[in-house]
Amino acid sequence: MTQFDLNDDSVVVIIGSGAGGGTLANELAQKGIKSVVLEAGKRFDLSDIENDEWAMFQKISWLDKRYSGGGWHGAVNHPTLPAWIVKGYGGSTIHWAGVALLFKDFEFKTRTNYGAIEGANVEDWPIDLEEMTPWYEKAELKMGVTGKTTGMPHLPWNNGFRVLAEGCRRTGRSDYRSGPMAINSVDRDDRPACQQIGFCMQGCAIGAKWSTMYTELPRAEDTGKCEIRTDAMVLKIEHDETGKASAVVYADKDGNQFRQKARVVCVAGNSIESPRMLLNSASSMFPDGLANSSGQVGKNYMNHTTGGVYAVLPEKVHMYRGTSVAGVVGDEVYHDPARGFSGGYYLEFLSLGLPFMAAFLEPGNTGWGRSVTRALEGYDRMSGVWVLGEDLAQERNAITLHDSEVDQHGLPVPIISKTPHNNDYEMTAHMYETTAQIYESVGATDVYELPAYPATHNMGTNRMHADPTKGVVNAYGQSHDIDNLFVSDGSQFTSSAACNPTLTIVALAIRQAEYIAQEMNAQNI
Repeated sequence: MTQFDLNDDSVVVIIGSGAGGGTLANELAQKGIKSVVLEAGKRFDLSDIENDEWAMFQKISWLDKRYSGGGWHGAVNHPTLPAWIVKGYGGSTIHWAGVALLFKDFEFKTRTNYGAIEGANVEDWPIDLEEMTPWYEKAELKMGVTGKTTGMPHLPWNNGFRVLAEGCRRTGRSDYRSGPMAINSVDRDDRPACQQIGFCMQGCAIGAKWSTMYTELPRAEDTGKCEIRTDAMVLKIEHDETGKASAVVYADKDGNQFRQKARVVCVAGNSIESPRMLLNSASSMFPDGLANSSGQVGKNYMNHTTGGVYAVLPEKVHMYRGTSVAGVVGDEVYHDPARGFSGGYYLEFLSLGLPFMAAFLEPGNTGWGRSVTRALEGYDRMSGVWVLGEDLAQERNAITLHDSEVDQHGLPVPIISKTPHNNDYEMTAHMYETTAQIYESVGATDVYELPAYPATHNMGTNRMHADPTKGVVNAYGQSHDIDNLFVSDGSQFTSSAACNPTLTIVALAIRQAEYIAQEMNAQNI
């Protein structure tokens, strides 16, 4: 494999190997641009994937020390695991379920469409759906998304989704389908068709689901233009006397420190670790952290308004047979303030395995008690959804550094603070009521409302904005303060929309790679 010298200051250093970092690395490599990817976790491949929820949770999760603050469910139910992300080669594309939805036009322009909302920090993106459409199409082709762009048929329905769809039909809904999913429904791109094994969120054991672990990263390495260093935890981004990013300091698994010089630095460590890196890189020139003249680094953390609804039906369903997210209902994705909240939401069929159902039905109850056991007795008759709605940005929802606790590398640990907005409460009530109506229409005997899980979508914290006083990066993810410093993950999101973020992260990374290549060739960075 290619190895670049630590003193090679012509390389792009990419921090993180997930949807943003992994895609960016391959896109740059295909353009002949050299990069070094620093991944904090281990190198994984398909042989590491097990169809076991808890075994894979322990194997791939980012379990380094972190804390939860604020009034949200994370502080109550999961104080030391506020958000489940992956630490390893491929990042959270190992763990994601494959749902590949795109933003609606109004979701890019929330300030324009929603107006000023008290207690929220709602702003417009400096880009819109028209600008993003060709990049979305490139992302869909790259990832193999079922539907019109690739021409691949959607995946088959499983029994759990059939029940949900029938409930939608009976209650007058029409937008329900088993896609778009970045999971092959036929053999494509040297990857097999889905075999309906399930366990999608534990990693796809056959590689039918798109993941940078076995698509972008190996292909980038094969060009000879990309080196991927695993077990490489970034400690600090350095800059020169002019303020340009110049090097990245990282530690290997034994604690040995190295300093990789760089021409360009791209931060793609997820919405928790990316602002943490920028804040930990404070210097005399940048006392509040890198790229933080706006004071917005770490602010506006969003992770969707979510919960679970599971119904027990009169007959056996066996919802766990088939794709984990077997279908999506989109009838409620629109903005209508008459409903009592801004933005909309999806209902995504989700088959939780029995161990996860026991853990998440009543968090903190450790799977015991009459109410839990009664529900689990009906597990084979369950169908359920993950309700997924837009989460409004708030400045108080933020990633900050602990003032005394440090991790194994001596870095201040992150505190993920979040308190729901009233919009969340109103939307959640509507979500639960809507889903209950759907399942009751098909004869549900019990309906269980689950609180939000620790597994979620992390967005914001390094937001994109045309105004450098209101955001961290411009329309290309380029820092307003430091020209050769980029943000390449979901932390650049200005709004969360109601959809899963991975397709948008990939589309932005493809677009960013073209911009970086253009600027490097023009000697602007």
